[in-house]
Amino acid sequence: MSREQTRVLDLNEKRGQPLTICAATLIELALLHRDGGRGVGQDIDRVLSTIEAGPACRILPITVEIAREFSSISQGLRDPIDTAIVATARVHRLKLLTSDQRIIGSGLVSIIE
Repeated sequence: MSREQTRVLDLNEKRGQPLTICAATLIELALLHRDGGRGVGQDIDRVLSTIEAGPACRILPITVEIAREFSSISQGLRDPIDTAIVATARVHRLKLLTSDQRIIGSGLVSIIE
């Protein structure tokens, strides 16, 4: 994570604001674990348990409004999970904390880099 991302997470925690997570992110974490990628490794159960038990985490479901947004931006990204995450951020007017260069390069959502 970048310094700015860490700063934003720390500030959120100090303010008692929940970390908002798109439901599709849970699938992405599971896929990353399955495929052995990007730092999830063997800690998937710990990561998911932390998200599930943590009062500081709020999971946003995929709604009809998000599905409509997904449909309108689906040409901008190839990965459907990335598209669902971006659509969720757009619908809820959230900045997305990501290092995914495809999402950043798409210009479809405000990013915390």
